Amino acid sequence: MGDNLIMLLTFAFIANTFLALIVILIHYEVLFQLDKHLPKLAHIAPRFKVLLSVGVIFLAHVIEIWVFALGYFTTLQFPLMGSLVGQASGHGDLLDCAYLSFVTYTTVGYGEIVAQGYLRYLMGVEGLIGLILITWSASFLFIEMQKYWTASKTEKC
Repeated sequence: MGDNLIMLLTFAFIANTFLALIVILIHYEVLFQLDKHLPKLAHIAPRFKVLLSVGVIFLAHVIEIWVFALGYFTTLQFPLMGSLVGQASGHGDLLDCAYLSFVTYTTVGYGEIVAQGYLRYLMGVEGLIGLILITWSASFLFIEMQKYWTASKTEKC
């Protein structure tokens, strides 16, 4: 039993680290590309550059949430790793995993679907990563608003 426990913990650690790295890299690349390409969009009014940034960042978050959802779904294929309980469909289907991922990433955490077993560690990682990436996005958008909304005001003068 001890070797099995170590193997499960190792798998959980590797899977969690891999998923965290994937979503952090996705987010980094999206913000990097936005910062790189927004100034080149001369045909778009400065205030709409902020709006475009919001849309792109929203899509990035949705993709990141789905990466975690696929992580949940994959992990649930190994019964020893854990299960979902509560008002889920009872089958751990992909939509239950996506819903769990959305409420975990955004730290809303309604609680009608709860993970058991080693899957809980992935939920903890996702909650922390979601908090970090959402605040990173907010900081980025604040900076973009300062750049482009100030530029928009000076163009009117």
